Amino acid sequence: MLSNPASKYRPFPPVRLIDRQWPDRPIERAPVWMSTDLRDGNQALFEPMDIERKMRLFRTLCEIGFKEIEVGFPAASQTEFDFVRHLIEGDHIPPDVTIEVLTQARDEIIVRTMEALKGARRAIVHVYNATSPTFREVVFCMTRDEIIELATTATGRIRQLAEDISDTEIVLEYSPETFSGTELEFACEVCDAVTEAWEATPSNKVIINLPATVELSTPNHYADQIEWMHRHLARRDSIVLSLHPHNDRGTGVAAAELGLMAGADRIEGCLFGNGERTGNVDLVTLALNLYTQGIAPGLDFPDIDAVARTFEQCTGMPIHPRHPYAGDLVFTAFSGSHQDAIKKGFAVQQPDAPWTLPYLTIDPADIGRSYDSVIRVNSQSGKGGIAWLLQTRYGIAMPRRLQVEFSREVQRETETSGEMSAEAIWQLFSRAYFAPQTPVGYVEHHLREQGRQQGIELTVDIDGLRQTLTGQGNGPIDAAVHALRQVGIAVQVRSFEEQSISASLDGGDARACAFLELAGTSGGGGRYGVGIDENIVTASIRALVSGINRLGSEARERRVA
Repeated sequence: MLSNPASKYRPFPPVRLIDRQWPDRPIERAPVWMSTDLRDGNQALFEPMDIERKMRLFRTLCEIGFKEIEVGFPAASQTEFDFVRHLIEGDHIPPDVTIEVLTQARDEIIVRTMEALKGARRAIVHVYNATSPTFREVVFCMTRDEIIELATTATGRIRQLAEDISDTEIVLEYSPETFSGTELEFACEVCDAVTEAWEATPSNKVIINLPATVELSTPNHYADQIEWMHRHLARRDSIVLSLHPHNDRGTGVAAAELGLMAGADRIEGCLFGNGERTGNVDLVTLALNLYTQGIAPGLDFPDIDAVARTFEQCTGMPIHPRHPYAGDLVFTAFSGSHQDAIKKGFAVQQPDAPWTLPYLTIDPADIGRSYDSVIRVNSQSGKGGIAWLLQTRYGIAMPRRLQVEFSREVQRETETSGEMSAEAIWQLFSRAYFAPQTPVGYVEHHLREQGRQQGIELTVDIDGLRQTLTGQGNGPIDAAVHALRQVGIAVQVRSFEEQSISASLDGGDARACAFLELAGTSGGGGRYGVGIDENIVTASIRALVSGINRLGSEARERRVA
């Protein structure tokens, strides 16, 4: 890397824009969306899509809600030409969808392009030529006047051929390719010449598309360029001002949003940012960004996972797990502090209230994502995430001190095994709180009234020996505690909670869950026991036995044969 990049690279000079307005303009409505997945996105693939995959993606784009779809470059190959004919002749284009095709500003290319459109109800013909100094002087060796003549001649030829297919409504789109590197005065001059040649009117508008063919500067610079053009273009009321941002600097989405603020009406891009080099602007991210600001985007993603899988299968391009909105991990929190905040947010979020959940800018359910994947657990996770998973997946709302206790078990496990699923956490919880039957194994119990107190006959296995114990107390749990003292098991109950759960967790018909926090009679650290059963008393006795087993030797005062 050069120690002095200024000797090699130069920033673009600022746009001379007096009293720029875009910084204070909110985005109030969605743009016209144009998907170029089947053209710009397709040409960027290592293996371009065949007709079958193109058709599948075309249908998906229609289902999402795109009304303008660029379907190919018909003159580029027979495959491209045949796909356009397949759409038209097979009547695959919905009545409210307009197809778009791309053509260079060359006569034979334009003629072939127009042949492909015969029989279409409506089509956008997108013609372009490069306008920046580097392309004028290095690539094409053309003067400014020659560039303008090329653009207007192509416009006139498209207009002439459109009259020959009068049953098809032809809309003209013109792009000064490499606009982002073109002098604004010249870009405006070329575009004005095109709209004049087409004789654009408010009822016969031309789409003027201003591409960041290569993203060369900061998003605010692009916004300045767009606002300058918005102010200076002739026949502005006869123009649909369109953007085609690329992502070479990684700021394509920001450039598109600022460009909308600067006066643009329409945006071209691809699903998930596919396209040449670093890609076209990501239309999924743009649309859902609008949605999170309370603006109806006009595109619908009720099952974004299905859209993502279709995209991956059709293009062969994987979606990064951290991709905004669609990535497998974007609604996932491993951090303990994040999990705790999300858990608390879900607890207070009301269905009809504005969405204010910590760390989640969008309700995952709005795009068909499951809450199950919002919190995932590894060694960085805290008690909040673990508790949220057990509560949402298995109905167990753990008391706070039990959350702390069990989180230590999970952390020990994840330090060696890595990430744990909700199912794995449940299995660990079951092993820790339900499975241990030593030193005490619960068999059965019977309650009986003894005056003002509760009596119990409790059958347990202690170190493999079955014994029936009796006790009495001010309730079933207290009676069971007294019964166990007959065999030297002495504990004190620090806290007791019970709850109803909606479904069986172990294949039975369990409906009640009890939590008992126990300590030895000499004090010291406590341990939780958990019990589940159809009967709340039985669940409580099971929780008592569970806690005793977890407390271990601290509960054994003496051995009674």
